[in-house]
Amino acid sequence: MIVIDASVLAAFILKEPGWRNLVKYVKNAVSVDLVFKEVANVIWKACRIRKIVDEDQARRLYSILESMRDKNIFLESEDRYLGDALEIALENEITVYDALYIALAARRKLPLATLDKRQEEVAARLGVKVIRVGV
Repeated sequence: MIVIDASVLAAFILKEPGWRNLVKYVKNAVSVDLVFKEVANVIWKACRIRKIVDEDQARRLYSILESMRDKNIFLESEDRYLGDALEIALENEITVYDALYIALAARRKLPLATLDKRQEEVAARLGVKVIRVGV
């Protein structure tokens, strides 16, 4: 099992270039429950700001996301990791949002899959194994 962040899950859901390379990471993963909120926001942005999907497509994408809950992606409460995430964020100048994924991976001793370079650097510096995701 691995920890995935919103960058990986959003790229998969939106079928961004290289999304097929992400399939193996979203098959059996764990994440903080924040991930679904973040990806739902990415879907909204794809519809309203980027205008690359219409409302019906946005709803279908969200349905696909929801279908993965507790089948492919197991969610843990972000509250369990918030204190650790705040410390990571303060000490490394990253957002608490990004630090939540690192905190989960660190505490569970699992590798982290991310497309976020800064998050990858911080995680590696903190001793979290990072999976270099190729897209």
